[in-house]
Amino acid sequence: MFTQLKKLALIAAFAVSTLPLSFAAHAAPPLAQAPEFTGIEKWLNSEPLDMASLRGKVVLVDFWTYTCINCIHTLPYVKSWYQKYKDQGLVVVGVHTPEFPFERSTQNVQDAIKRFGITFPVAQDNKYATWDAYRNIYWPAFYLIDKQGKVIYTHFGEGKYQETESVIQQALAQPAG
Repeated sequence: MFTQLKKLALIAAFAVSTLPLSFAAHAAPPLAQAPEFTGIEKWLNSEPLDMASLRGKVVLVDFWTYTCINCIHTLPYVKSWYQKYKDQGLVVVGVHTPEFPFERSTQNVQDAIKRFGITFPVAQDNKYATWDAYRNIYWPAFYLIDKQGKVIYTHFGEGKYQETESVIQQALAQPAG
């Protein structure tokens, strides 16, 4: 029995160690309405936002936390997309959802925003309410929402930056409805 358990543990450890940094990127199911930002403790860099006020814009929801190395690796891309496309109608909303208790501190999140040079809106989701509304389970996670408020693309983990940017460009090129 012990040998079988040890064998299963080794197999599981190998499987986890071989996971790619980029877990998945795909088009979301058609007509998947974007969930509302809910249970947000504090909005940083912005007044509170909601999906109704963002209608007609393309929205990139980025679930992140400031100590996650994979999240840190994606930030230069997210910041670049925001700078490049904000005048064309792209809104980036960073949903900071803590992995560890110390990441719940608003001051720590504000310090990280300053350190990383983040200028887009950040929603502090300490109770995982928006995380749960999106049924999210990854850091980082991108949800791209079209001008009609539908989730059209998701990506979890690092990578697929050119693909993600291409989908952003396509969404921005679509009529508002």
